[in-house]
Amino acid sequence: MGFKMGIVGLPNVGKSTLFNALTKTAAAQAANFPFCTIEPNVGDVAVPDARLDRLAAIAGSKQIIPTRLTFVDIAGLVKGASKGEGLGNQFLANIRETDAIAHVLRCFEDGDVTHVEGRVDPVADADTIETELMIADMESIEKRLQNLSRKVRGGDKDAVQQERLLKEALAALENGKPARSVVVDAEDARAWKNLQLLTTKPILYVCNVGEGNAANGNEYSAKVAEMAAAQGAGTVIISAQIEEEISQLEAEEADMFLSEMGLEEAGLDRLIRAGYDLLKLETYFTVGPKEARAWTIRQGTAAPQAAGVIHGDFERGFIRAETIAYDDYVTCNGETGAKEAGKMRVEGKSYIVQDGDVMHFLFNT
Repeated sequence: MGFKMGIVGLPNVGKSTLFNALTKTAAAQAANFPFCTIEPNVGDVAVPDARLDRLAAIAGSKQIIPTRLTFVDIAGLVKGASKGEGLGNQFLANIRETDAIAHVLRCFEDGDVTHVEGRVDPVADADTIETELMIADMESIEKRLQNLSRKVRGGDKDAVQQERLLKEALAALENGKPARSVVVDAEDARAWKNLQLLTTKPILYVCNVGEGNAANGNEYSAKVAEMAAAQGAGTVIISAQIEEEISQLEAEEADMFLSEMGLEEAGLDRLIRAGYDLLKLETYFTVGPKEARAWTIRQGTAAPQAAGVIHGDFERGFIRAETIAYDDYVTCNGETGAKEAGKMRVEGKSYIVQDGDVMHFLFNT
């Protein structure tokens, strides 16, 4: 399982430039005017993981298959989008289909790049878009409550649950808080997710800074970090301009460029890691002579469900999982060495998969 992250923000904050850099394409037109993105652009990228390369080298795998991450570049929202201003509701609908939101905020000064509000204030920009999403959610909830009323009167259990959750979300929104602020019990988690409210999406604030501030940020990104901390949201500092330049270079040249800029890694790596943390994701591996492959699961996933990510039959017929921790696999120089050292474990249905586990599933067909 990979995940889908929607890139949102006001016009001219660097969304499409960042998208182009991350996906190493020019699919999204980057231009200095609002609404240059007319349809949401979708880019599927490999998730970099040095562990996968190391495992493949040890096992002599012929093929390396990383897990995937999907970015969706959603057109610039403006004040009034929930009422159809700009390109309005069609883009709000695109956000519903994502797992998380990467909210790109302009944290750079540049007189040549027009700001839709005529000023640089990333915290105000964040508030503008959050407000639009909250308004859209309130309108959606009110319509849904009307549509549910008949089923609720008829005693439909699912409708009663939906009504209760929608009213809890509406109460939070009316108090100026996003729906993600609502604490949901485990038994309501699935129904809550199925509501697909815009403001339940986890948010990662992406501070787009100039080249000179890429390593440590600036006063604007510091204000965003303070705001994010208060919300329990994530932040990452990226220079979309640098990322675009890196995307055109070969790997060795890119490493040299990053070093010269005082950066240890590309923004893509930081963004993905922040996204994984935000969504509480982790990676396990399957390794053999044919291929070394990474698989993404949510933290706390049991072995049968992790197996099901590969194929539904693996979950349905699950018997056990032969498991080696990543560090043990490397230290013992592969599966054989791990077995001989007693580092291979046989885990059952209750085992919670750990990040970096190298696994082989046995199942009934």
